[in-house]
Amino acid sequence: MNANEVLMPGETLGLMGGGQLGRMFAQAAATMGYHVAVLEPGKACPAGEVSREQIETKYDDVAGLAALAGRVKAVTTEFENVPAPSLEYLEKAGLRVCPPSAAVAVTQDRNVEKHFVSEVAGVPVAPHAAVRSEADVDALDASLLPGILKTARLGYDGKGQARVATIEDVRKAFRDFGGVDCVLEKRLSLKLEVSVIVARNSHGETATFPVSENFHRNGILAVSVLPARIDEDTASRARGYAAKIAQALNYVGVLCVELFILEDGTILVNELAPRPHNSGHATIDACVTSQYEQQVRTMAGLPLGSTEQHSHAVMLNILGDEWFDEEGVKREPDWAGVTAIPGAKLHIYGKADARRARKMGHVTCIGRTAEEAMERAREAARILHLPEPN
Repeated sequence: MNANEVLMPGETLGLMGGGQLGRMFAQAAATMGYHVAVLEPGKACPAGEVSREQIETKYDDVAGLAALAGRVKAVTTEFENVPAPSLEYLEKAGLRVCPPSAAVAVTQDRNVEKHFVSEVAGVPVAPHAAVRSEADVDALDASLLPGILKTARLGYDGKGQARVATIEDVRKAFRDFGGVDCVLEKRLSLKLEVSVIVARNSHGETATFPVSENFHRNGILAVSVLPARIDEDTASRARGYAAKIAQALNYVGVLCVELFILEDGTILVNELAPRPHNSGHATIDACVTSQYEQQVRTMAGLPLGSTEQHSHAVMLNILGDEWFDEEGVKREPDWAGVTAIPGAKLHIYGKADARRARKMGHVTCIGRTAEEAMERAREAARILHLPEPN
């Protein structure tokens, strides 16, 4: 389709992937008057439940891709591992693909991604080395240890990662991962982990959201504080890095840039996620425009919305663990207690089966001040039997 064409409300937008991020995208699209067609192999998926239709097939099924291309003019992704060749197929079919297949391909390999961010975009990353063979293990610079060995592809939420202190640790982890391509990253002394959600449309217009301050448990995002408790100069540099990367990728869509802030104030890029991100959930309730509405706007060829934050926010991730008591007996969380908290906004993803470590929902607590939002989040955490944020 023409890069300048605007898709009007009433059109159907395509979505590759049927998880909770797609669900929130479909809800934002419906609010703006658009329909959504989901391509997803799983039955009864969260996004499919709130969309006009679901094409139930694999992401690389040519017949399914052709069916999607016949229904929509623009398509987006719900998770980072949608096959880049599938997106390329849709581009060749004349669709506006947000994000483009070339950008997604960069983010699907950590070695390629780090090279692109540092050498093409000119944004600093942590010291690292590619590990593609045992010869690479033998050749490693000892200054990279202690470190973290990560599989180059497919790892997320702490999966495909191993902490290593010696060359022999690296060798064992590399073998445990099956000898697949990996990257060794030097373990650094971190002050904070933060992220920036950036949106860019087909006209090159770019908008960044306030920086999010993130805390993880067992490799899974647990808490996000928006805006991050950092000085204006640091926030400006972080947002500038995100915009610079989006520009270098010729990106169209919503991108999350995860960053490390070191004790000396240095900012390094950790990873990219070519989609909306858990750490951007708070934008639904705390910003003029959410990350999901921006996703709709980039697909439809509309101007980007304001990223101004009107309320302080603390987001708590709700995992399936909260459905079990200390003895492992299934229970229903106290939703009435959570929703009784002023400023608490509950989002449940429509997944039928609560399993431990499975993302089931989130609650965002907003307030007029950072202190008010945090106190409300602590109250929600107590009700949900979660560690209290601070």
